[in-house]
Amino acid sequence: MIFIGIGSNIAAMGFVSPEATIRAAIDLFDDFGITLVRLSRFYLTSPVPASNQPWFVNCVAQIETFLSPFECMANLHRLEYAFQRVRSVPNASRTLDLDLLDYNGLVIGNQSMLRLPHPRINERAFVLFPLSDICSNWVSPLDGSKIEDLINKLSIDDTIKPLN
Repeated sequence: MIFIGIGSNIAAMGFVSPEATIRAAIDLFDDFGITLVRLSRFYLTSPVPASNQPWFVNCVAQIETFLSPFECMANLHRLEYAFQRVRSVPNASRTLDLDLLDYNGLVIGNQSMLRLPHPRINERAFVLFPLSDICSNWVSPLDGSKIEDLINKLSIDDTIKPLN
């Protein structure tokens, strides 16, 4: 299974909210060679690391694609760019953040611009809670940990709550 983490904490131009930005981006998946299979609930999450920037809206999508992991990541970056994503400093506010979290359990080390699974997937509430919505039996390709165990180990500093 292939999973994408999706987040936004500032609306792209022409959209009223981060959630509207995310929904519009998902609507364009097919144009980028990506087919949506399942989508988690949307969550409101505190910035990580903690900062004074706006809170994020996050979700996780299960997708299908005939693209390689590298092509898929390149298309996700193109989609981010279409929604005015600017890569400035790490952890800056962003209109759209699309992370390839897990590509069929493939492990790719630090040999390229792509690392799989996402290097911090086991530590992020804003990834693990939505991922558990759509794949409660997911196991980390990094260390074989069950998603339930990873959630139970999370720091209480991360604030996350379902939207609506």
